[in-house]
Formats: sequence, C-alpha cells, structure tokens
Amino acid sequence: RVAGLVLIAPGVRVGVPLSAERRSAGPFEEDSGIDEGWARFNAHSWRRDFPGFLQFFFEQVFTEPHSSKPIEDCVGWGLETDPETLIVHEAAPGVSEQRTRDLCSRVQCPVLVIHGDEDAITPHGMGEELARLAGGRLVTFSGSGHCPQGRDPVRTNLELRAFLGGGQASSPAWTRARNRPRRALYVSSPIGLGHAWRDVAIARELRRLVPDLEIDWLAQDPVTRVLDGAGERIHPMSAELASESAHFESESSDHELHAFQATRRMDEILLANFMVFHDAMAEGTYDLCIADEGWDVDHYLHENPELKRSAYCWLTDFVGWLPMPAGGGREAALTADYNAEMLEQIDRFPHVRDRAIFIGEPEDIVPDRFGPGLPGIRDWTVDHYQFAGYVSAFDTGELGDRDALRAELGYDPDELVCIVTPGGTGVGGGLLRRAIQAFPEAKRRVPALRMIAVCGPRLDPADMAPAPDGLELRPYVHELRRHLAACDLAICHGGLATTMELIAARRPFIYFPLAQHFEQNLHVHYRLQRHGAGRRMEFAGTTADDLAQAIAEEIGREVDYLPVPDDGAARAAAMIAELV
Repeated sequence: RVAGLVLIAPGVRVGVPLSAERRSAGPFEEDSGIDEGWARFNAHSWRRDFPGFLQFFFEQVFTEPHSSKPIEDCVGWGLETDPETLIVHEAAPGVSEQRTRDLCSRVQCPVLVIHGDEDAITPHGMGEELARLAGGRLVTFSGSGHCPQGRDPVRTNLELRAFLGGGQASSPAWTRARNRPRRALYVSSPIGLGHAWRDVAIARELRRLVPDLEIDWLAQDPVTRVLDGAGERIHPMSAELASESAHFESESSDHELHAFQATRRMDEILLANFMVFHDAMAEGTYDLCIADEGWDVDHYLHENPELKRSAYCWLTDFVGWLPMPAGGGREAALTADYNAEMLEQIDRFPHVRDRAIFIGEPEDIVPDRFGPGLPGIRDWTVDHYQFAGYVSAFDTGELGDRDALRAELGYDPDELVCIVTPGGTGVGGGLLRRAIQAFPEAKRRVPALRMIAVCGPRLDPADMAPAPDGLELRPYVHELRRHLAACDLAICHGGLATTMELIAARRPFIYFPLAQHFEQNLHVHYRLQRHGAGRRMEFAGTTADDLAQAIAEEIGREVDYLPVPDDGAARAAAMIAELV
C-alpha cells in the first residue's frame, strides 16, 4: 500500500551503537542526580527540569552553527507535552535488532534515506545500514545534524522532489544560448513600497543601457500594484508567493513592529518563497537575478551555492541587524549571531554575490559594530559593496514648477497641504487615526490647512471613519511622490523611501519611527540626522494636541537639507549592466 518511503535521520537501531556519551549516561530509570549533558536523558532529570532537558536535547539536534531559531521552535513544541508522556514512550517495549533487520529486509517499495554525517542523536551509520537492508538509496548531507529538513530545507525539498518524480519537466523547445534574449528576474521586497519605486527606476535605466534586456518581476502585493501601474511584466509564479506583508502586519500592534523578531519568525515564509524563486529560475533561463532585499534569495543561495544559475546582484539600503534596547542581552546576542552568519556566508562563498550595491553613500552607514568581536559595519560594507547613492523614484527636475504641479493636483495656492501617509503596509492605522484626531485642533491653529490622509494599498479608508469635515481620506495613490513634492508638510513613519523622497523634494516632514523597528529607529534615523532632515516624534508619547501643535510649527517651513543627487538609479543600473 506504500508507494515510497523517505526516512530522514531514522532512529532505527541497526549497524552501529549510540555515541559513547549517550551510552555513558546510565540507565534511564536510575537517578544519577546529575542534570548535565546526556545524563539529562533520564526520567528523574526530566521531572526535575524538563525545559532544561529540551534546551540541551535540541542543541544536540541542531549541531549546525546559527541554529537559534529552530532550537527555539523545537523547545516550544516540546513544551506542548510533559515528562510523563515521554517517559511512557521511552519505557515502552522495544524490538530486537535481529527483528528490526528482518523487517527492514522485507520492505519492497522504493526507499530514500537522508542522513547528516554530524548527527549527534542518531549516528549516520544507522541510516547507512538501514538503506542497505531496505535496498534503498542513501543521501548523506555533509555537515548536517539530526534535522536536515529544518536546517537544510531547500536541499531536502529537492531530494524529495527527485524521489517522487516531481521535478520540473524540461521544455519541449530549446534555443541555443547565443540566440536567446538577455533576461533578468527582478525580486523586489514587499515590505513597503519604496523598494518597488526605486526598482522600477533602476529597471528603466538598465533598459537604456541594455536595450534588448527582458525583465520579469517576481513580486507580491502591494509591489505588484506599482509594477502594474508602471507597465512591468510580472512573472506568473508570483501568485504562488506567501505574503510577507501580511506576516509583518500580523506581527504589528498599534504603531509597533519588532522588525528583527518578525523577520526571524518569517523563516517558513522565506523558505516557501525561495522554492518559488528556485522554480522560476530553473524554468526561465535567466542571465541575471536582481534581489532588492530579497532575504529569502540571498540567504538560501548562500546556504545552497550550487543552486546559483545566473549572475546575481544584491541591493539593500541598510547593512546589519541591530538590537533594540528593550531586547536586552538576549536580542543583542541574537542579532550578533545573525550578523556573524551573514559574514561567514559571504566570506566562504564570495562568488554568490556578483555585485552588492548599497543604496546610499558610505557616510549613511551607522558607525556600529556587527557585534562583539565582529567588524565595524561601515568599514566592512565599504570593503564589500559598491555605492549607488540614494535611488530616487523620480528626477526632481521632471516635476517642473511646483506651483504648476500643485495646480495640476488640485491644490489651491492659498491652502497649506498636509499629506499623511503610513506607507505600503498595513501597520500605519494608528498613525492615520492620530492625525485624524489632531486635525480639528490643527485646523484651528492653521485655518488654511488641508489634510489628506492616504490609507495606502493595505488599509481601507472606511476603517478610518468618521473623518472630520475638511479632511480627505484616499485609498492607494499610484504616484504619491508627486503629491509629496507638492505638499507643505508630510507626516509619515520612519521608513527610508518616503523620508528620502521628501528630502529630495525639500519638503518639511514629521516622522514617527515604529516602536521596536530597528531599521527605522537606528539605520534610517542616522541617515536623516546626516541630512539634517525631519522632525522626529515618538508615537507613544504624542497626543493629538501635541501633533496639532507640531503641524502648526512645521507646515510650510523652509528647510536646509543636504542635497540628494538624481543619478542614483543610473549609477546602480550601470553597475548591474556589467553583469549582462
């Protein structure tokens, strides 16, 4: 009745004994009084300190470096049961080795055994002998521990696919490589719309340099709305991507998003999306992949460098996970570990990134370290990246005369326009509501005030009701940057794209970094300070009246920012064009 059998690190005791450390732990039911090492594998130790046993055990399961997330997951799942249940399991009658061998030799269906050669729970030799007895195929993951499906999931998925005969079928038509058009797959992060707009600007410049380049986009909502409006071609497999924006929204509360922890908890989504990327690349014969903060692409290509199929360019506007003070020592250790893993990946496999481009200048990089004993972030980034400068979604010269732009957008000369925008995700509801509450008092202080609250692609204007008379609620606005360039004041989160567009347009703005969002509070804030731009306010301590007063003080104010060059997209495109 079984079509096939896949055994991953199987605990079938044949061939070789358990490790000497495990065998020296003593009988399971006898209390040694020791709660250290493999002596924890004991009924009495389990009853005394079950969480401690789980922590130890799963540290042995995941012998690979940088395994904090799967260890945490498994300890959490282990706590869903109790010592007594596990004791009953461990004390159950076993099967003799000879009986086990007889049963294995009777297996008639195809068998695949996947086993790591650094398995500290079940020795690799057991899987090897089991594969021999069952007439199956053994696949050894060199350097893997007891749970390769958790730590090396991409390779495990591909082995399962091959075993099941479900690999991608080859195309019935084949074209010689020299006769194929140049093709690129562009992966644009859906966490905010800033990536989408700058990527469209880079793509347009790239086509000027490489006229025959065809670009497909692997993207999800809300990025696809920008791409549709810009006339770009979206890869059909984009529909299979798991929603990263929805995950971040589920992790957020009222103006708070712990970006680092939310990213850690997005591991399953990133894996699923990398598999979609892998399939798109496998069937697409692309010459180039461009990933703008495509964390799934970058991480798993370094974990599986043999899967790289084309030239690869990585884009980002920040480097280094940084701990927030509220996270204490634990978060400081975790961010350092994540940074160390990235540094080790790039040091070991420098050929994976054919080009790494920083969207900014060296001076925009925070003067912090990756962690204790790790390099300084700025020095390391200067050594490993090229710098494009900030990539603006538009050339400020193309906007023309500001008075004419205001007239085109329907803004009267004698009114003071305040744009409130929460960005491309759905975490901005709190800021919109606070601005709506502040509007009556702000209007009293600034009679010429006209406020427009832009809900964006992920929020429903109906959820913001009731809005005071004179305040406009708008859904997604495709070219919001033009409205920002025309306004007299903007209120926004601490995201880089919106704030830098406002700097480029030389407009005053008030920004509220999301609480616990390390990028907005540390990386972006540092860059804005360098430009002498924006008025920072903290959402938790700002009342509606406080915001109304800030609006009255900031609206229409003359600014003196560092200039933002308009050639960032062209500079980035020139660097990328060299790869095709």
